[in-house]
Amino acid sequence: MENKTTGQRIRALRRSKKLTQAQLAKIAGVSSPAVTEWEKDSYLPKAASLDAMAKEFNVSTDYILKGIEGENPATEAQQETTSHEASNVSFNGKPLRKIPVLDFVQAGLWRGVVYDGIHPIGHTYTDYEGINPQDVFGVTVDGMSMSPRFMPNDELVIDPNLAPQPGNFVIAQNGDYEVTFKKYRVTGYDEEGREQFQLVPLNPDFGTLDSIQHKISIIGVVVKHIQNLR
Repeated sequence: MENKTTGQRIRALRRSKKLTQAQLAKIAGVSSPAVTEWEKDSYLPKAASLDAMAKEFNVSTDYILKGIEGENPATEAQQETTSHEASNVSFNGKPLRKIPVLDFVQAGLWRGVVYDGIHPIGHTYTDYEGINPQDVFGVTVDGMSMSPRFMPNDELVIDPNLAPQPGNFVIAQNGDYEVTFKKYRVTGYDEEGREQFQLVPLNPDFGTLDSIQHKISIIGVVVKHIQNLR
């Protein structure tokens, strides 16, 4: 069988080392079902898992993702010339970009600083570009306020250049510089025509934030949801 897809290459590399899916999952830091989904080409491994597999199999992450072979393969970290340089890859003909994953504190600073001022906690891949691809970033869900649809450790891709629309999921910051992830609901307009809104949790055990009662600024709109199978 030709190894034309990422999943086929992962399967072939795993079998070449006589590893079970459970053993590869341990190496890559994921669950066995995640490896199963990779090999079925359901979705791509995250950056940390790609780097771990590249090291284990002595290949480049480009080989795993695109089938590009080369001598003395290096990891993504070795290939990057700057911390903010995007890595363009291809999966079944669909281009992917490497983006930073920030914690919620860093997300609150994203609009006010250049990328070099923030050291991301990790990276992930997305095919989303938006108007300014370099502004797009990821965050990891923390807490249960948006469960059951969004669970802890799920990843969100955020576009800070989009204006929120009713029903969008957003990352927002309150007057105490606390950052939260909620659903955006418009409740009316003030005298100057600006939207008044609420940030609504999906879990009814958590409270709603109202822009009339709290100073709230929208950091960005959620454009992608990457759900873990761990």
